[in-house]
Parts: sequence; structure tokens; C-alpha cells
Amino acid sequence: MDFLDKLVIPQSAEHIQLLHYLLILILFLFIPFVSLVFGSTILSLYYKIKGIKESNDIKLKFAKDVIETLTINKSIGIILGIVPVITAILIYAQLLQGTNANISSYLIFSLLFVSIGLILIYIYRYSMSFMEIYNSVKIVDPQEEEIAVKISKYRNANIRLTRSGYYGIIFLFIGIWMFIASTAVASYPAMWGEYKILYMMFFWKVLSHLFAFISVSLALTGAAIFFTFFYWEGGKHLKDNAYKDFVKKVAAGISFTGTLSMPLFVFTDIFTVPENSLSGSIFFYTTLALILLFAAYLFLYSMVKNSDLKFSGHIFIVVLLALFMLIVRDQKVLQSSTESQTVAMNTRYEIMMAELTGAGNEKAAISGEQIYKNICSSCHSFDHKVVGPPYNQTLPKYEGHIDRLIAFIRNPTQNNPGYPPMPNPGLTPTEADSIAHYIMATYEK
Repeated sequence: MDFLDKLVIPQSAEHIQLLHYLLILILFLFIPFVSLVFGSTILSLYYKIKGIKESNDIKLKFAKDVIETLTINKSIGIILGIVPVITAILIYAQLLQGTNANISSYLIFSLLFVSIGLILIYIYRYSMSFMEIYNSVKIVDPQEEEIAVKISKYRNANIRLTRSGYYGIIFLFIGIWMFIASTAVASYPAMWGEYKILYMMFFWKVLSHLFAFISVSLALTGAAIFFTFFYWEGGKHLKDNAYKDFVKKVAAGISFTGTLSMPLFVFTDIFTVPENSLSGSIFFYTTLALILLFAAYLFLYSMVKNSDLKFSGHIFIVVLLALFMLIVRDQKVLQSSTESQTVAMNTRYEIMMAELTGAGNEKAAISGEQIYKNICSSCHSFDHKVVGPPYNQTLPKYEGHIDRLIAFIRNPTQNNPGYPPMPNPGLTPTEADSIAHYIMATYEK
């Protein structure tokens, strides 16, 4: 959507770095929250069905309690579930301005599905609370038969409302899947503009991130149940021992599943990172995440083995920290993958500032050597690979055709699938002419 490019202006490299930090923050708000909503809704729906079929009050109570506790309230749903996606749309529009990536456009569709999903899930949440109220009302006086009929009518209408949970989880899952696809593809410049969102959602790189999210959702939901039911306020609401044992069993089961499967997908994700984005920091944050997950597993194992709930608060914090490390790792990948785009945006920023300060007339005086040192050298060298291919490999085809080289610099296209697409550096015709003659003259020496 072109209108998104018009909403943003070029930023300096320092401002772009701040945008990456802001993206880390909003992802750390959004991902844990939607993980809890996703996990708690599935648990609630599952145990509601089981409770009704088996006429099991414990399972029905848990179905209500888990969705009511972990989704907090609708205001938090807006703040942590919708606002971060809107912010992400604007940040990605800024970071990828001028490219053929449609990440922000795809995130708009994600926002639509996530919003509808959250609305339906909160309808389900409140309908579960009303169901408990209706079921607690007992009419024994024959003279109050009319009231009993009305209550029965409202109860039946409320039962129909609980079906919104099924539709809600479908919409939320699709929205999360789109969000994961969009943010994952942002780190793969070679895929920008090549495929539509429905195709990208089934790439193995995206599916790997999706399965990792499901594992995170299981681990975090189980840890959050331990935290909210047993640690927060001392677990004062668990007075029934049978109910307490049931909650503990469910939380332990999904926590074990999540913490055991997360390391597999964390490790697998390393193989999805573009080769030119791999760095020591990527392995550092991955290792930290794995260590924290191992610590969470040890806490969980100790709790189950010794029937001691003293670590119920620790597990949740440790899993959150592991998730934070993974978010930082993914942002490091994004920064490395879009380094050339950052350079191009910084160039456009400097040109814009020069025009605003009245220094625009000096642009023509910038030498090709200056442009190479300030812009091109961050991605290109003459004799070895940096981000893009070495000039000694690409310039021979432009010998005697300097005009074609100038045209390419002003409007680059991807000619080599082994390298990420070159972003438009935003140079004026005079600057493009200057850098083209400089690199060609240097190459011919």
C-alpha cells in the first residue's frame, strides 16, 4: 500500500536503531499476551466440552477460571493485543520505506484478524462467567415459573454466545500466523515482493516460526497457570483440594510439553536465518534462551517430583526471559538483513536535511569517492563479498555501458539470487553519475 510510504519520512541511522529497540519492546508486549490468550482459550474450550460431556464441575470451573484469569480484561486486550500490531505496522513501514516489501500491508490484514479474534474471545470469556451465574440460580417456588422461563431463555442465549470462542480462536490463529509470516519474511530481502501473503504463510521458514510460537504458547500458558493460581496472592482461590490437584496436573502437562519442545524449534530456527545475517550475537542470545528454558524445566521437574509449589512463580519469569532473548535475537537478524536498507534510508535522510537547511545546492559537489565511502562501502567492496557481491564480479558487464550502470544505481533490481536485493540509495542523477564513474575508473585500474 503506497499510502504507508507517504506517512513516513527518511530517518537517520540513529533513529532507525531506536525503531528496532521500540520493535523489541512492542513484540515483548504482544507475543506473550497473545500466547496466553491463544493457550488459555484452547484450554478453556477443550475443558468446557469435556466438562459438559462428563457433567464434570471441576473441568467446567477450570474452563471458566483459566480464560478469565489469563486474558485479564478487555482493556488489556486492546493495549497488549491491538495497539502493538498498529505500532508494528508503522515501524515496518518506516524501516522498509522505498522497498518492494509489503510487510506493513500484510500486517494490516493480521491486525484485522487479530482484532476480530480478540473480540470474539472476550465475548466467550464473559459468556462463560454468565453461564456460572445462570447455573447457580435455582427457582423452587412454583409462583416464580415466569422468572424461571426467562432465566432459561437467557441461559440458552448465553450458551449460543459461548460458541464465539471457537470462531475467535480461528480468527486469532490466522491473525497470528499472518503476523509471524510478515515479520519473518521481513528478515529475508530475497523474498520481498516475490510472493503474496498466502504463499508466504506456507514457507518452511514461516512454519518453523509458527511451531515455535505454539511451543511458546504452551510453555507460557502452563507457567502462567502456576503463577496466577498458586503463586499470585498465595493461591487463595484454590480451597478445594481436588480442584487444586486438577489445575496442578493440567499446568504441569502443558508446561512440560512446551518447555521440552521449545528448544527443538529454537535450535531449528538457526537454520532459517539468512547466511549473511549470522553473527556471534545470534548464537549468544540463542544460547541464553536455551539455558533459561533448561532452568525452567528443572524448576518444573522439582515441583512435580517433590509436590512443592515454591517455584511456581520462578517458572513464569524464566520462560518470559527466554522469550525476550529470542525476540532480541530475531531483531538482530532483522537489523543485519536490512543493513543496506538502513544505509539507503540514512542517505535519503541526509539529502532531505541538506535540502531543508539550504545545503541542497552542494549535493552536486559530492565526489564519487565520498559517496562510495559513506554509502556503498558498507555493502560492497571491489575484491571480496560484504553484503552484496564484489565489484570485480559485477562491473565487467557494464564496461562501455556506463549509462546502464547509472540507471541501475538509480533504480536497482535483483540480478543475483545469491544476494539480497539492493535497496534504492536515493541518489540524484549527478550523484549516481559521480559514483558510477568512480567505481568504474577504480575497477579499470
